[in-house]
Amino acid sequence: MTKIQVSGSVPRQARVRATFLGYAMKALRGMPRPVQRVVLNGASAGELPPVADFVRMLEIAGEMPDPGPTHAELVARFPELAAVEVSEPEIEGVPARLYRVPGRDAEAALVWVHGGAFVQGTLRMAEAHWTGLTLAARGIPVLSLDYRKALHGVTYPAPSDDVLAGWHWAVANPDLLGVPAAKMHLGGASAGANLAAGVAKRARDGEGRLPASVVLAYPAVHPELSGWDAAGLAAIRDEPSAVYFSPEWIRDLSVHYAGAAGLSHPYAFPGQGDLAGTPPTLIVNCERDTLRGSGQLYAEQLRAAGAEVTVHLLSGAAHGTLNEPFTEAGSRTVELITDWLAPKPPGQRTD
Repeated sequence: MTKIQVSGSVPRQARVRATFLGYAMKALRGMPRPVQRVVLNGASAGELPPVADFVRMLEIAGEMPDPGPTHAELVARFPELAAVEVSEPEIEGVPARLYRVPGRDAEAALVWVHGGAFVQGTLRMAEAHWTGLTLAARGIPVLSLDYRKALHGVTYPAPSDDVLAGWHWAVANPDLLGVPAAKMHLGGASAGANLAAGVAKRARDGEGRLPASVVLAYPAVHPELSGWDAAGLAAIRDEPSAVYFSPEWIRDLSVHYAGAAGLSHPYAFPGQGDLAGTPPTLIVNCERDTLRGSGQLYAEQLRAAGAEVTVHLLSGAAHGTLNEPFTEAGSRTVELITDWLAPKPPGQRTD
C-alpha cells in the first residue's frame, strides 16, 4: 500500500488558510468564555476542514478552549456531582483524573478515554469530566485518561501506548479505584472508543489483563466508513446541528493517525483482524452520525467471532452526545453505560 503523508501535502493556499485559523484559535483562548462558546459551537457542526488543514490549525493553535459547561455549571445542574472527589493520580507520562465518592462501595470501575479525532480533546471536556463525575456519583469509580495527540509527528502507537499504560496502572492499583481488577472495565468515546477497543485487543493478545467488558460510545474502529449510500450521507451532511465526517475525511484522518503502521493494523483499527476472545462489549451509536456505520459493522464482526455484544441506537442523536450534558441524548448515553456496568435488579429497571 502506498503511504500518504497528509500533513505534507497541503497546497499553499490551504496552508495559508490553516495558518490563519490556527492563530485565530490561539487568540480565542484569551477571549471571554461566552465569546469562545459562540465561536466554537458555531464551528463544531457541519462539514469539517480537510484533515491536513485541521491538523495544521491545531498544531499552531495549541490546546483549544473548551466550549462545554464548567464544573460549577455541571454541579449547579446536577447537585449530586458535588459528592464526587476528583484527584490526579501520577501515571508516568499519562495525565489522568480519578473520580470517586469517598467511603462508597462499588461493584465496578471504568477506565475511560475521551475522543477528539486523535488530534484534540482534554480531561476537562464534558466527554471526559462530566462522564467521570456522573458515573462516580452513581457508584462507579472512573479513571479518565488523556493521551498524546497525533500532532507534530506523533502517530500510532503513541496514543494507544498511553491508554495501555493507564490500564496497567488501574489494574495494579485496585485499592485506589475501590474494586478488584476483575471488576474493572475499559471504554471510550469516538476516537477514545477506538483506543479502548485497541487496548482491549492488545490485552487479549498478552499485553495485560483483559477488562471485564468494553464500553464504546459512537466508536470509530475502522479506517474507512462503510454501509452508507449517497442519500444517507447527504442527510447527515445537511443537518445543521450535526458534525459531518465524510468518507474522505475519515480515510485521511486514519492515514494521518496510523502513520507507518498503515490502515490494516489490527490494534490501530480494532475492527481489523481477528476478534475472537473480545470481552463483552457495549456499543452506543448515534443515528445522525456517519460513524454509526463503524459501530454497526463492529457489532456484526463481534457476533461473528462469538463475542457477547449489546448495541443501542440513540434515535435522532448526533455524534458526541457525552459532550452535551444538558440534553436528553447525553443523559440517555450515561444511563446506558450505567445500566451496563451496574445493572439494576429487574424490578428497579426503567427500560
